[in-house]
Amino acid sequence: MTQNICAELAEFATNPVTTTETARLVTALSALDWMAVGIAGASEPVAAILRQAEQANGGTASAHIFGSDLRLPPRAAAVVNGTTSHALDYDDTHFAHIGHPSVAVFPAALAVAQAQDHPIVDVLEAALVGMEVSIRVGLWLGRSHYQTGFHQTATAGAFGATAAAGRLLGLTQEQMTHALGLTATRAAGLKAQFGTMGKPYNAGLAAACGVEIAQLVTLGFQANPDAMQGEFGFGATHHGQEDLDAALGGLGQEWLFEQVSHKFHACCHGLHAALEAARDLDIAEPQTAEMTVHTHSRWLSVCNQPAPDTGLGAKFSYRTVLAMRALGHDTARLDSYSAEICALPRLQALRDRITVRADDTLSETQARLEVLRRDGVRQEATHDLLAPKTLAEREGRVRDKAQALIGADHANAIWNVLQGGGRADDLGRMMSPS
Repeated sequence: MTQNICAELAEFATNPVTTTETARLVTALSALDWMAVGIAGASEPVAAILRQAEQANGGTASAHIFGSDLRLPPRAAAVVNGTTSHALDYDDTHFAHIGHPSVAVFPAALAVAQAQDHPIVDVLEAALVGMEVSIRVGLWLGRSHYQTGFHQTATAGAFGATAAAGRLLGLTQEQMTHALGLTATRAAGLKAQFGTMGKPYNAGLAAACGVEIAQLVTLGFQANPDAMQGEFGFGATHHGQEDLDAALGGLGQEWLFEQVSHKFHACCHGLHAALEAARDLDIAEPQTAEMTVHTHSRWLSVCNQPAPDTGLGAKFSYRTVLAMRALGHDTARLDSYSAEICALPRLQALRDRITVRADDTLSETQARLEVLRRDGVRQEATHDLLAPKTLAEREGRVRDKAQALIGADHANAIWNVLQGGGRADDLGRMMSPS
């Protein structure tokens, strides 16, 4: 008998789960990372627009939002916080999911949890379950869905947001199948929005979708519980591969979310393996004569702008970010990406001595960097973003990033709340500027 993905995911999302120490710590670190990028992104124009729009809609306000002391209803808070936390494109990525799990799921989980007065431990568990669901749906859809033009942060993420919100609202297994089936008719998001305000809005839509659908099902709303599969289901109509083995293998025993990749450079994730390889080499200018980056061919159409003249363009340029690093500019800092830095004569001169080459013997998470120094010494380093890190190393780097974004006091206070327990509202209050 063919497995029903709605039923399998609903069973996982509503029943007790056995987590691991790694899964719990990585979830808490992703919560800190999500909070930090959300607080830092609250000044972005798209965040201000969403706050203004949703504050005008009214409703019973219960959930905090980034960038304001005001509260909003859960669905409204989810769309604001999902959009805001993806505005900088500095949030975590999962390469099996082919997207950003935290920005769709955490906003839904925290908004519902505040309305229901859940403890933080429930928020983190529901978010972990939801993000695992989104990763599994991402695997089920596969690369064909993404390559066709769908944004899996929004599509797969909506299913994860529904699972997290539904778990916190206490949906039964049967109700959860209806919720996931209903999500199949609401999940949406296109890669055509990349480079515009529409990209972060995709994350907000996914979070809001999860809250809205979970709330509807608690009121008795019913949908087709098989709507993900079949001739007219989400997979078939959205160019999904419908790989059940990949999606359901080890579900409940293996936490794929443990492999999430946190961004430690404020640029496209396709550049990160090369920048991490550079950490192992001496590429300081003026000693560097030439550099060659070897990367998977898919990144050449994503982040290989040869000579950008804007800060945004620099975030999608191997040559620029490596030249920035060689000149001592911190690629983790938001203000390192500017037109002024792109215009520096020393940067432009070094950038012209950097070559980018496609190499499909490398995976999409790998890069190899070759450096020729002026003294004739050749150096080489390879990095894989999926290479395991110790929990201590991962914690240190995520916490350092959060401190750089929002200040040590604020970042440490959030981390203490995440580690010390308390209620969802304790965490929500830390989203506001005061």
